[in-house]
Amino acid sequence: MSTEIDNIRNFAIIAHIDHGKSTIADRIIHKCGGLSDREMKSQVLDSMDIERERGITIKAQTVKLNYKSKDGKTYILNIIDTPGHVDFSYEVSRSLYACEGSILIVDSTQGVEAQTLANVYQALDINHEIIPVLNKIDLPASDIDRTNKQIEDVIGIDTSNAVPCSGKTGEGIDEILEQIIHTLPGPKGEKDQKLKCLLVDSWYDTYLGVVILVRVIDGKIKNNMKIKMMSTNQEYFVEKVGVFTPKPKDVDELNSGEIGFITTGIKILSETKVGDTICDASKPLSESLPGFKPSKPVVFCGLFPVDSSEYQKLKDGLAKLKLNDSSFSFEPESSSALGLGFRCGFLGLLHLEIVTERLEREFDINLLTTTPGVVYKIHMNNGDIKDLQNPSSLPDPSLIKFIEEPWIKATIITPDQYLGPIMKICQDKRGIQTNLSYSGSRAVVNYELPLNEIVFDFNDRLKSMTSGYASFDYEIIDHREGDLVKMGILVNTEPVDALAMMIHKDFAQKTGREVCEKLKDLIPRHNFMIPVQAAIGGKIIARETIKGFKKDVLTKIHGGGATDRKRKLLEKQKKGKARAKQFGKVEIPQEAFIGVLKINKDLK
Repeated sequence: MSTEIDNIRNFAIIAHIDHGKSTIADRIIHKCGGLSDREMKSQVLDSMDIERERGITIKAQTVKLNYKSKDGKTYILNIIDTPGHVDFSYEVSRSLYACEGSILIVDSTQGVEAQTLANVYQALDINHEIIPVLNKIDLPASDIDRTNKQIEDVIGIDTSNAVPCSGKTGEGIDEILEQIIHTLPGPKGEKDQKLKCLLVDSWYDTYLGVVILVRVIDGKIKNNMKIKMMSTNQEYFVEKVGVFTPKPKDVDELNSGEIGFITTGIKILSETKVGDTICDASKPLSESLPGFKPSKPVVFCGLFPVDSSEYQKLKDGLAKLKLNDSSFSFEPESSSALGLGFRCGFLGLLHLEIVTERLEREFDINLLTTTPGVVYKIHMNNGDIKDLQNPSSLPDPSLIKFIEEPWIKATIITPDQYLGPIMKICQDKRGIQTNLSYSGSRAVVNYELPLNEIVFDFNDRLKSMTSGYASFDYEIIDHREGDLVKMGILVNTEPVDALAMMIHKDFAQKTGREVCEKLKDLIPRHNFMIPVQAAIGGKIIARETIKGFKKDVLTKIHGGGATDRKRKLLEKQKKGKARAKQFGKVEIPQEAFIGVLKINKDLK
């Protein structure tokens, strides 16, 4: 039985991290009878173990529900629960394109936060109708009037129809459902037209192959139909059509305005490009939908197995994760210190953390991560422009005209008593203040900052200096010329490529000294003296020395005084040490690499 397109509502749930998106999605699913009491669990749409443990959403999830309104009509609700963290904003933007409206959830105890702004502006950019929802009204600290005023002042949305609710107790859920039906527009589309379908997401299932999440714009998609992917011109037969209720449920067809999944026997995820247009192979379309901008990794680091025999295991693990997460990239690289590994690109540090944790947990690989860095643009004297991901492959400085680094626009929302320390940390990181405004006792401050300065620990430090009250969001704006140098680390005069880093000239000496001091403590003593040096080009800017073990070769000789025999033994020992130093290999333990990573955090 097909539903009239006017009775369908497609909407996304957007909010800052921890404002209660997944909990409200749980209440709506329960209210509409998507799952029985026995099947319900908290954060039912967060399917990964790591999502449930950390209490965050990483992958956007969809669910189709039937809702009988107070006026007796039955509506179909297609919900997309989106992530809140800045590293997964690509998931949010994709989800919004598949919908006509959004529910904006704001924690009534915390008010508007940075990621709230970022997600709302994305929704407003594509003309979404927005319903503000004030969550957590059951808490004593809840202040509905103040939160409404903040939404109007900071975002500029009318809050006369804002719904106070509690995801914990279920209060206000009925009002949200009625608002969805009466406020949000239904999808526009013609089911008698040629098939036009947006590919929203795709992931790999062990049993079904590649599962494709689609939003049907016009026409209908059904079993055994021959479809065509417009970006690749490949044709496939639809083997299965279904919806998530939130359990997968097979259906005969998806009509215009509906969201569901299809499988076509595709085994390689790269054949399904997110944002692609799917059409009927027998009635092709003349032009495709605009699609999405592809996600660009902004943070790169090397991943190496601690045990070199696990290289193939790591390669297979990365390939499998790539099937479920198209936003990260990897390519092989080798390091003289760490052996064979991969250079991986991520959307941010949390993304990096999640991927490495999944590799260690799901594939049982012990990993070593090199210093995360950003992509620099190297302008050569001959006019060429090169992208630099790995500092160790920086060309000869004499061939470089200048180096550009990525800059971001940061939005920080904070109680005004913490404004001073926040401005100081931003200035220490070469930030340029562009705006400062107030909403009640909270300040909204905008800074332009180099991405390299905030990629390590900026968010952690912000949270700790403001007792967790400040929130932070950023977007990349452009690349700008910077006074950047490559700082290399030499251990026993051998460069350790895994510890090389790009750094601003003003911070080089301090960082070099810190790294050398840390390595001096972390590298075990050998039979010979080991110099640890930080260098920029051929110039040593910092040095520490690890003393060698000294064997007492004079114990067998009795009597005092400096005899020839004693002198000969000491000379022999000295020559032996010099030879050992020349040919001896210094083993750098894993803790040393991790220790240097931590320095970068402590330093800035």
